[in-house]
Amino acid sequence: MTSLRSALERYVSIRQGLGYKYRKPAQRLSDFVAFMEQQSAETITTKLALAWATFPPNRHPTWSIRLTDVRCFARHVVHIDPRTEVPPVNLLPPLQRAKPYIYSDAEISALLAAALQLPPACGLRRWTYHCFFGLIAVTGLRHSEVLHLRRNDVDLKDGILTIRETKFGKSRLVPLHPTTIDALANYAKRRDAHLRSQCSEYFFVAERGGRLLHQYVYRVFWRLSRQIGIRRPGERNGPRIHDLRHYSGTRIIPATGG
Repeated sequence: MTSLRSALERYVSIRQGLGYKYRKPAQRLSDFVAFMEQQSAETITTKLALAWATFPPNRHPTWSIRLTDVRCFARHVVHIDPRTEVPPVNLLPPLQRAKPYIYSDAEISALLAAALQLPPACGLRRWTYHCFFGLIAVTGLRHSEVLHLRRNDVDLKDGILTIRETKFGKSRLVPLHPTTIDALANYAKRRDAHLRSQCSEYFFVAERGGRLLHQYVYRVFWRLSRQIGIRRPGERNGPRIHDLRHYSGTRIIPATGG
């Protein structure tokens, strides 16, 4: 094991010991150390850090994040190897955050109505996405938080969601509007009748009861957003699932079915 690899293990251990999950930065830094090993380089330099951070060349939004990871790691390593160069701040332009898209009431209604038209007509999938996207819109939850909801996190009797291990490692309680409770209770009833004995621990599930996956949720959203005309065919940019959090309308999921 190289000295940089050993230093990385100690660095990640320290960060996680301070309470940070640090999973994605740790993976990126592992890739950086692998790059250094391929170059037979034992000491971090600004030139090497920049070469790694700006590859591949078409991923501009990630460059600043990658270089920031290396900069923080280099500040740790410089105490072990004084030859280490800490890449200066502002070496790359900062990450430009996407401007939030504010959905109108009509667009939210169209999105949820389109979800109810998803095939199969007699399946669970359409109800899953109808309630999934609706819940984000009315509560402001992150879509990853909704994906991770377990059955026992959804208290339909008292109308409370328990959001565990959030972005900053804390848990919180989210109260629900009565109409949202009705919509979720209706979904839970349909889900349990559809799955019967194939029950999953997750509240929102795929057609056969498995866990919803990020990539499939994105694909469905892209399909529906194009269908209702808020995203052009083949367009990479446009309204995001994340932007549903910024919805400022009535914040109530329309009650559907019995």
